[in-house]
Amino acid sequence: MSDQAGNKDSISIALVGKGGAGVITAGQILLTAAARCGRYGLMIPAVGPQIRGGESAALLRLGKSPINCLDDRFDVLVGINWQHAERFRSDIPLDADSIIVTDPSGGAVPDFIADLGADIQELEMQALAETVSGGRPSMVALGYVARLAGITDSAVLQAIEKTLGRKGRDVLSVSNECVRLGYGRAALLNEAEPEAAGGATGDASNSRWLISGNHAAGLGALRGGIRFAAAYPITPATEILEWLAPRLSDAGGTLLQAEDELASINMAIGASYGGIPSLTATSGPGLSLMIEGLGLAVGAEIPVVVINVMRGGPSTGIPTKPEQSDFDAAVYGLHGDAPHLVVAANSVTDCVYTTQWAVHLAEATQAPIIVLSDQFIGQASAVVDPIPAINFLAKRKLAEIMNEDFERYAITADGISPMPLPGMPGGQYTADGLEHSAKAKPSGLADDHVAQLDKRARKIAEFDYGQHWAEIQGDGELAVLTWGSTTSTVREAIGRLPAELSANLKLISLRLLLPAQPRKMADALGGVERLMVIEQNHSGQLYRFLRAWYDLPADVESLHRPGPSVFRPGEIAAALRDWAHQ
Repeated sequence: MSDQAGNKDSISIALVGKGGAGVITAGQILLTAAARCGRYGLMIPAVGPQIRGGESAALLRLGKSPINCLDDRFDVLVGINWQHAERFRSDIPLDADSIIVTDPSGGAVPDFIADLGADIQELEMQALAETVSGGRPSMVALGYVARLAGITDSAVLQAIEKTLGRKGRDVLSVSNECVRLGYGRAALLNEAEPEAAGGATGDASNSRWLISGNHAAGLGALRGGIRFAAAYPITPATEILEWLAPRLSDAGGTLLQAEDELASINMAIGASYGGIPSLTATSGPGLSLMIEGLGLAVGAEIPVVVINVMRGGPSTGIPTKPEQSDFDAAVYGLHGDAPHLVVAANSVTDCVYTTQWAVHLAEATQAPIIVLSDQFIGQASAVVDPIPAINFLAKRKLAEIMNEDFERYAITADGISPMPLPGMPGGQYTADGLEHSAKAKPSGLADDHVAQLDKRARKIAEFDYGQHWAEIQGDGELAVLTWGSTTSTVREAIGRLPAELSANLKLISLRLLLPAQPRKMADALGGVERLMVIEQNHSGQLYRFLRAWYDLPADVESLHRPGPSVFRPGEIAAALRDWAHQ
């Protein structure tokens, strides 16, 4: 296998070790080096639920075409040490054709790996690292696996400079020497020459981007006009805030770390009330704390963006692993009749598009919007082509003429009322959680309540969402409907099907989850006789939502299971083959 590693369509590599062993850093360097060799790639960091001090792994897939999901199995597993490695047994599928790289001083290869009959290669990572003052076994492992993957040593050394350069020349020198030692050992086993920088596709080091889903969401927010963010750190959403902090400042905006999630949402609502497009970011437990604040934004008709990077639940759950189980909370979680918007990004790159669109929708409709991603795409790092800017930059409908007859919550044809900003002459009004009249005066009258309920519902339901509500490809009598991070895996699975089957199969990936779009869905399902709904949660939350809101074909199948182990393309392809032939 190693002779052909550099020529395969893709190669999957996992590095495991105890917390602090440096496997995540080594994986990030390997991904950066692959980009310099003209490759695309994806890396998913995996750590234990305790986050620090436990197990860690870097899961990579590298190839010559864009990569958006993990493969069915791993070609190479490097165990820098085997402490708690069994905790990754469901995350790192292996078989007899895999290569296992182990340090003989680190103990025996775990039985669940050794029993596979895979090729086990010994590499004295610790001993080789000790020949270099300050050397680290992870850098030896990096050199070894880079050679197996067909990546040039020069590309790896350039990636080390980019990743570790801020730590000083001594660290760079030590890391480089360790990489050369590992690279030299691998060269004894791998006769094929690694690709020169740029590979067959040309030098991509300056033209391609290395970006995570969380950073992409931050970029989309900036492009959409967000200039204020308030948030409380929470796994796996914190990187959004870390990325935004300096860039918001450069753009003339502000980011505040609040004392908790309740403060975060209320700060964002307050800034938006003042006319500044605003955002907060969180994960499941934080979203639960923000629900009352979101209800205030609905009633007071104040736009705000909430990015929710989903993780396994309930409660603290599995904070470092993905799951699409906050669907119900996002769609149904607000108390009372509270029309709002929910959108979902379907890939690392789509986090830019979807988040920018979300800012546009919030500002245009004067309503809160929840953007769903998950740990898989949020914390994944991907080598991608540059993401072009799009023309989504809405401005909210501002009041122009205000006098004693001004109505902040006027009943308009489209349900969107002109909004004054603080300081506008005659624009004073009460914005609180109480129901109100058109003039914003608190009211308990049934007529006022019904009129405002109708208005708030109408502005969401009748807004023109265009073609952005879903991504649709293919045509046929069979259809697969999915959302979020599962989309890329489903797309690859369809590509693996026999041509006669894939040609008769339509893929629908929902980007707009709420409000429902019955007419658009009816058009999308035109001619479809059988439908499969695929999602990553235990209870089939999307499937039940679709049943409530849409007219579906008579034959509907639900394929759902919880995380934290993500769907694999082969798993879905097999399910689709069986389903199609029933």
